[in-house]
Amino acid sequence: MTAISGDAPSAPATAASAREVEALLRGTVEGEVLFDDYTRHLFSRDASMYAIEPMGVVFPRHAGDVQAAVAAAVEAGIPVVPRGAGTSLAGQTVGPGLVLDLSRHMNRIVEIDTERRTALVETGVVQDQLNRAAAAHGLMFGPDTSTSNRATVGGMIGNNSAGSGSIRYGMTIDHVRELDVVLSDATRAHLAPLTEAERRRRAELPTLEGRLYRELPRIVRENAEAIAEGMPQFWRRACGYRLDRLAAAAAGVGAGPGVGAGAGAGGEFDLAKFVVGSEGTLVLATQALVDLVPKPARTVIAVGHFTSVAGAIAATEDALACDPAAVEMMDRTILDLSREKIEYASLSTILEGDPEALLFVSFTGDDERDLIGNLERLTALWRRHGHGYHTLQAVTPAQQGSLLKVRKSSLGLLMAASEGTRRPLAFIEDTAVDPLHLADYTRRFKQVLDRHGLNAGFYGHCSVGCLHIRPFVDTTDPAQVATMRTVAEEIKDLVREYGGVNSSEHGDGLARSEFNREIFGDDLYEAMRRVKGLFDPGDRLNPGKIVDAPAMTDNLRDPALPPAGPLRTRLDFEVVGGMRGAADRCMNIGLCRKADAGTMCPSYMATLKEEDSTRGRANALVKALSEPDPHRALGDGRLHEVLDLCLMCKACKSECPLGVDMATLKAESLAHHHDEHGVPRRSRVFASIRSLNRLGSAAAPLSNLPGRVPFLRALLDRWLGITPSRPLPVFVRGNLVRWFRRRERARTSAPGSAPPGPQGTVTYLADSFTTYTEPGIGRAAVELLERAGWHVALESRGCCGRSAFSKGLLDEAKDQARRLTRLLSETAPAGSPVVGCEPSCLMTLRDEHRAMLPRDEAVADVSGRVRQVEELLTEAIDDGRLSLAPEAWPAGKRILYHGHCHQKAEVGTAATVALLKRIPGAEVVELDAGCCGMAGSFGFESEHYETSMTVGNDRLFPAIAAEDERTVVAASGVSCRQQIFHGTERTAWHPVELVRAALLTAAGATGQAPGAARPEGGTQQ
Repeated sequence: MTAISGDAPSAPATAASAREVEALLRGTVEGEVLFDDYTRHLFSRDASMYAIEPMGVVFPRHAGDVQAAVAAAVEAGIPVVPRGAGTSLAGQTVGPGLVLDLSRHMNRIVEIDTERRTALVETGVVQDQLNRAAAAHGLMFGPDTSTSNRATVGGMIGNNSAGSGSIRYGMTIDHVRELDVVLSDATRAHLAPLTEAERRRRAELPTLEGRLYRELPRIVRENAEAIAEGMPQFWRRACGYRLDRLAAAAAGVGAGPGVGAGAGAGGEFDLAKFVVGSEGTLVLATQALVDLVPKPARTVIAVGHFTSVAGAIAATEDALACDPAAVEMMDRTILDLSREKIEYASLSTILEGDPEALLFVSFTGDDERDLIGNLERLTALWRRHGHGYHTLQAVTPAQQGSLLKVRKSSLGLLMAASEGTRRPLAFIEDTAVDPLHLADYTRRFKQVLDRHGLNAGFYGHCSVGCLHIRPFVDTTDPAQVATMRTVAEEIKDLVREYGGVNSSEHGDGLARSEFNREIFGDDLYEAMRRVKGLFDPGDRLNPGKIVDAPAMTDNLRDPALPPAGPLRTRLDFEVVGGMRGAADRCMNIGLCRKADAGTMCPSYMATLKEEDSTRGRANALVKALSEPDPHRALGDGRLHEVLDLCLMCKACKSECPLGVDMATLKAESLAHHHDEHGVPRRSRVFASIRSLNRLGSAAAPLSNLPGRVPFLRALLDRWLGITPSRPLPVFVRGNLVRWFRRRERARTSAPGSAPPGPQGTVTYLADSFTTYTEPGIGRAAVELLERAGWHVALESRGCCGRSAFSKGLLDEAKDQARRLTRLLSETAPAGSPVVGCEPSCLMTLRDEHRAMLPRDEAVADVSGRVRQVEELLTEAIDDGRLSLAPEAWPAGKRILYHGHCHQKAEVGTAATVALLKRIPGAEVVELDAGCCGMAGSFGFESEHYETSMTVGNDRLFPAIAAEDERTVVAASGVSCRQQIFHGTERTAWHPVELVRAALLTAAGATGQAPGAARPEGGTQQ
């Protein structure tokens, strides 16, 4: 055994107080410094099963801030934990002391060198961000993780991440050329491959960096035999310190099989590669020079359907024989979960039968004929060898979209099966063996689980022998914790028997570091301890990871939470654990931190602040709801600040794989806040929006004066906090209710009035907004429905309660919901549909009413009858009851459609897109532009106006601005149309207006647009 105690990390000195450290940091760091209880709780968790509360959090703006923070930590005697997206599955990014969030500010792409095929980036750059920039040059970063839309390059370096394409591109270590780092003594260094002469020169420096170049080669020489014998031989390794790389370079040999570009030439001493995978325990990387690889022009995918997981794994050998870019497996558990989520349900529509497992085999390249040839070859091999019962060939991006979305979301979908604190946990999910042994290894793995009575979901990378198997465990039950440890030990031994690795891409962290002495052997493990002591003699950098780790069952997240205190909620939370259970469903996988697709989470996209993500808010609520008096804690000012920028778009309800419904959680929280502090005047005003709009319409045009007089706008700002920067809606005197009543009176008084519609009766919900400010939309819908054979009943006697709900006035919202649903249930024919044109109001009947009144029979009746008006109109067109003319003005146009957030969250936009596509010759393009940023009253509120516009400017405004002026813009939501006009000066039409225009033309009208362009308030005059 080679053990030199003096070189091992020493125990930390007595630490300074939090107040002293905070004061020291505020005097030296330019970035934000936060030591409040809520921030500390938010950063106590990552995507693992662990939680450790730090002393405070720093958000560095540049490398100098990182250096200053480390210097302060050294002076104070506290640890430093680097963090990117916080998506670590083994607990790498939680720890005591000071957390450095490098993701918020240090996210610049400094340079892309197309000739050298390299990128110089700050380590907070997100993988997809880098790939978007590189794609413009036909390049990409090789490692492809499933978390690519939020994983940072620094996190990938710390973890040595790999991903689905590692069979072709290797791991992150294979793509790192140079690193700028801060060392444990707060000095800075540049790490790059060195010749022996340059290493010797630097070894003479009287600094920590010089000591590294002097002592590290000695550790390698003295432990050459231990390195050769103790390091797992399978190439896909994310465990321990990579002494094998230094040993291979010293011996003048390559780094081993399965690696991509930049494996390292013999004879070079490469500290940049050596620290990859060290989990922030040796250095803090601030900037990286990484290799890029050519981006394939095309991807095709074969999806094999199998009746068992074993059958899918058995088919891997044939797949590997066809030179794929990736081979991924997914079992029935995840498939079934995907069917339950709107965001992922489209996958089930293209599958054949009901498979127990799928095998995704991807081929990439530039020649489509060759790629399709590979598909055909694989299909033939599987058919010849009896593998699977069907092979789906996905050639175009459109065919692949739903496949890739579900494959990348496998982890989140599996987490969605959690029940209370019984969750699928990551502790044996990262093993890998040679694919030749995978079938037998998986069989024995399953036997271990069965013997201990554990269920698990199976998915992962068959191409490299890595399956992510996550058993369901409740860590609040000591017996299950003991079982978890026993299983971890048995699987560790099983992996070693097959010559595999215990950590193949997710790292050691808190989950597996404890076993490293046994995995590597005493000699190699002690050599690794010497490495840690050399780089970090004070044990300041992320202690307790890789070496000298606590037991894997220490610091577990769920047992650390106290029992939830008693809390009476106004809303029904249909999960184990009530309101806290609803918030604590979040397992911190961080999908809400994506910034380039979907809708969740618009406020995070605008600020890049953890507390403005769904994850951050959920964790803040868990903290409040774990206090002895949760009712009082929900009135806390800091909690209110965390929740404030939530736009209540409801995207998290559908896009978060675990379905964390932050809009509902915020509404309940606001109600408790009002109990403690009273209801703000502005909240009462906006909650009464239906009454105000009705009065405004009755008093028009005089009621429109406040929107045009600067002095009155200033008063509104001062009295209510309604920003003068945004135009107010314009009230219309001839509102929908007046129009409908006049029309009905004329009809009933006319001889031979029209009989009831042959399709039956449909109730049209006269919403609180378009009814009084955009009545042309309701008129268009009513006329179309009547032409389609429906008798239309207008329900205008009540408010759905949406506005009161969003402001936390839940008692008022309940009364409104109860009254409206009784009217709808009692007056409309049984089973008849209820439709509307404003998604926020219509969807409230389906969702919020059930949360407020879960046992109300009228609510259950009405919510089950809600349909989108677009569905009825599409059916009428397809049945020939409505005809649209090719000479209509919208016909043949390019229509750019922006869906409403609540519509996307509850039912999706497929019905609206389908209706627009019925317009003859129309080219319909649905924007993936997220939330518009208006969010009802949010965009009118003075303190939220800038955030509202930032959200709109992120993707929506640029997408519309890029369109030709002849493009027709359509949007379902009143807020969306207001925001689009305000931000782009382009009129956005409701889809039913466009269909009505086409119908008017078919009936012999002129074919002009339906009315003049709306003014900014969103109303036709």
